[in-house]
Amino acid sequence: MTVTEHRLLVHDGTFAVLAPSGDIAGASSGTTPQGLFRRDTRHLSRWQLTLDGSAPTVLVPAPEPDRDGDPAAAVLTPPGTREAPPGVTLFREQAVADGVLSEHIRLVSNRGTVAPVRLSLTVDADFADQLELRSPHHRHPRPDTVRGAATRPDGIEFHHRRGANWHARTVVTADPAPVEATPAEATPAAEDAVTGPVATGATASEGTAHTLSWLLEPSPHGAVELRLRVTALPHGTPQADPATAADASRDPAPVRRRLSAERQAFVAAEPSPSLRTASRELARACERGLADLAGLRVTVPGPDGAPLRVPGAGVPWFLALFGRDSLLTSYFALPYRPGLAEATLLALAATQSTTTDPERVAEPGKIVHEVRHGELASFGQVPYGRYYGSVDSTPLFLVLLGAYAQQQGARGRRLAARLEPQARAAVEWMFTHGGLEETGYLAYRPDEGGLANQNWKDSPGAICAADGTLPTGAVLVAEVQGYAYDALCRTAELARTVWDDPGYAGRLERAAAELRRRFGADFWLPEHGFPPLALDGTGRRLDALASDAGHLLWSGILGQRRGETVGRRLLEPDFFSGWGVRTLAAGQGAYHPLSYHRGSVWPQDNALIALGLARYSMRAEAARLAEGLLAAAAHHGYRLPEVLAGYSRDDHPAPVPYPHACSPQAWAAATPLALLTALDR
Repeated sequence: MTVTEHRLLVHDGTFAVLAPSGDIAGASSGTTPQGLFRRDTRHLSRWQLTLDGSAPTVLVPAPEPDRDGDPAAAVLTPPGTREAPPGVTLFREQAVADGVLSEHIRLVSNRGTVAPVRLSLTVDADFADQLELRSPHHRHPRPDTVRGAATRPDGIEFHHRRGANWHARTVVTADPAPVEATPAEATPAAEDAVTGPVATGATASEGTAHTLSWLLEPSPHGAVELRLRVTALPHGTPQADPATAADASRDPAPVRRRLSAERQAFVAAEPSPSLRTASRELARACERGLADLAGLRVTVPGPDGAPLRVPGAGVPWFLALFGRDSLLTSYFALPYRPGLAEATLLALAATQSTTTDPERVAEPGKIVHEVRHGELASFGQVPYGRYYGSVDSTPLFLVLLGAYAQQQGARGRRLAARLEPQARAAVEWMFTHGGLEETGYLAYRPDEGGLANQNWKDSPGAICAADGTLPTGAVLVAEVQGYAYDALCRTAELARTVWDDPGYAGRLERAAAELRRRFGADFWLPEHGFPPLALDGTGRRLDALASDAGHLLWSGILGQRRGETVGRRLLEPDFFSGWGVRTLAAGQGAYHPLSYHRGSVWPQDNALIALGLARYSMRAEAARLAEGLLAAAAHHGYRLPEVLAGYSRDDHPAPVPYPHACSPQAWAAATPLALLTALDR
């Protein structure tokens, strides 16, 4: 997603992806589908403005909201020429907060006479599930589904029902009310998004799209105003009419100011001495990252039901609680915004599995991979409502808990004491279901109904040999064994210093030492002087040279000599593109610079590598890596995207975008904070 193609508004789990004009064009799928989204559902799929029947020309595209809350209006006009300039100019402001898209339109006359203008807005809500938009070739049946639209005096209401209990709504209200609301021709996107009959207000061939119209008459060189409000009401939302709510403002200006103040408070909170002495580039990247993290926070319940704000993984596909993403984001931010770590740990403790459910890959003690709320997840058509298909969320939960307890003093120890039962259950999962007792390592098997790979490189084919050959049977990924080692060490420290259980601490310390010894023997390619990406169920070493080796520096499972060897190797040209370390070294058969995990550059991956280099006192290498990442950030307004293409900096003067990257994305936003920590050691 790029600013030039789309405008993004995001707040607390609700986001809108808009065209530069402020429209929503109704695209059904693609790298960045337009729409208003809440809880994994698209609540607005069309929002197209015309003036006297014509789409306006964009003079000034609407920028993304800035941190100061200044006006962020698009400037539009009807088509015109030098001889016949447009008679009016339209200023369009929008904001998203608390499940609501608010819009203010100001139509200004450029003439000395009165000339009525017909402004029309074609609107629709297809209630498409995000998981289906992301994978448009995987359609799911939706029996007993009815989607409809009903006009109301001040606008229109869309609804989507499935069976007796599922009901989602989108309510559009306007001030002044439209003079007319008529069915409009549906786009193919709206036709295809939700299967099932269409009802109330439109024929099945037309869908539910309606055109709302106003006849506006600004005085000579005067202005008229129109205010609109779109309220997304997912299933489970109270059924009260949102138009009568006490906070039913249709003016985006106060919303923008409130969100700007909230972002700025998060950015300015707890100033760090390290940040004050950082380079200009690093300071700017940290500030941008903190501002993005403020917007990416989503509200979820904790163990006692109290609301918590945790980092959602990213926009547009992953604005939800994700175990691995939320944990690593919180770890990167821990020295600077420790509240994220506390909220994440509590939220994941609340969703920790206590039962075995093969369809969701759930086992007692396991930490959740992701939590979804859309229709497909709610009806069990996909397993992601609460999905546990990650092998690394559980050890990372223990790593973050140990780090939080170490860094936060008495507050950290209190949280570690509170979460002792969940931490012990997580450790037990590692030994039993995770595989430490059976195979000596954490292992996973591909989930046919979910994720084939369950480490951070979770795309199909990401875990492979150098020639692209895939593993057989169980998969034992290198970096996950490092996480397990670190988790055992940190939890042993908690057992000794917080839980007052030296016997348990000793057990974990012995297990960690044995894992480190065993790993050193099994996870090494002597011919390359480098760890393999993974072992498979046959004991075969998957000999791809991959960035995951840098995570082993972060966890400390490698000895000093091997750690230095790996650190230097990662900065050689086949690995280091100039912007960052590639996920797979160039020159191997499996390498592809535009592959999601087989040759691209991930900021989060590089953040762990930088922290690892610092741990092994390789400060020059850490500084070189940080310089590349910050140079890439400078090309993106100091916002690092989720992933970059793997092309070399020598071959192209700017980083080549990866076309499907999330931006903003939480652990990429937190990467500059990790760099700050690495360079400060």
